[in-house]
Amino acid sequence: MRHPALENLLILQARDQRRLTLEAQLVAVPGEIAAVEKKIAAEKSAIETARTELQQLEVRKKSLENDIGTAETKLAKYRTQQSQVRKNDEFQALGHEIDNATREIGEFEERELEVMFSIDEAKRKFAAAEAERKTHIAGHETRIRTLRELEASLRAELTAALAGLAAARTPLDAPTLKLYDRVATRSQPVCAPIHDGKCGGCHLKISGEADAAARKGDKLATCDQCGRIVWWEAV
Repeated sequence: MRHPALENLLILQARDQRRLTLEAQLVAVPGEIAAVEKKIAAEKSAIETARTELQQLEVRKKSLENDIGTAETKLAKYRTQQSQVRKNDEFQALGHEIDNATREIGEFEERELEVMFSIDEAKRKFAAAEAERKTHIAGHETRIRTLRELEASLRAELTAALAGLAAARTPLDAPTLKLYDRVATRSQPVCAPIHDGKCGGCHLKISGEADAAARKGDKLATCDQCGRIVWWEAV
């Protein structure tokens, strides 16, 4: 037969395990939130990296525009000077400078055209990537809200579980609670049935004395190996 306190011990154990489960879930939530926040940061960083690359192309285009303007100014100056000189060698020297400036302008304009194509392509890719990453961010933010709601729900459940746990301890006397608490600090479940002469908690063989005490039920029996409270359960 079972010890009179066993039913109350099993109720206490069930509520204690529920408390432990809720506490473990609560401990895990901040880590999950941090992991999602890290994903959001990565998405935002990727957007800013792409934006910076686009800005660098715009800066490069502006620099080429300035180079073209400088070269055109030189070309205009050389042409003006050439129209004013009378000596043939000076005329030819300025003609050489005009050719160089004209070639330089052509090279700059060719590079500018390449950059403009790169900018158009970068803008297209950036717009598509930004929209996709913002969708990811929105999903991650929804996940964080869900986790925070879960956290609040778990805290409420834990408060109720702690109240239920305290109520479950009330019917048990001090020695029984002391025995339960001593085992609970290192092992769960605290109470385990005996099957085939073995403790249902550690699965090791119990002594004949513990088995007899469990069958008799006049006092709480404990496993010789792990210290759990054990009871004999007829098959």
